[in-house]
Amino acid sequence: MSEETVPLTAGAGQPKGLLQQMEELMAALNADLSALEDLQGAGGSGRGVGEEGAG
Repeated sequence: MSEETVPLTAGAGQPKGLLQQMEELMAALNADLSALEDLQGAGGSGRGVGEEGAG
């Protein structure tokens, strides 16, 4: 089942436009990246869990 077949609706029951969906996704991504940077800064090493065995 694809997400494209399910219309996303705004608060008033109207479908969201693609631009609005993309803006919301970008805002969520930016918030996640900011939180990740905060965690990495607090950890000190700045290396992700998946990078430990690489190289």
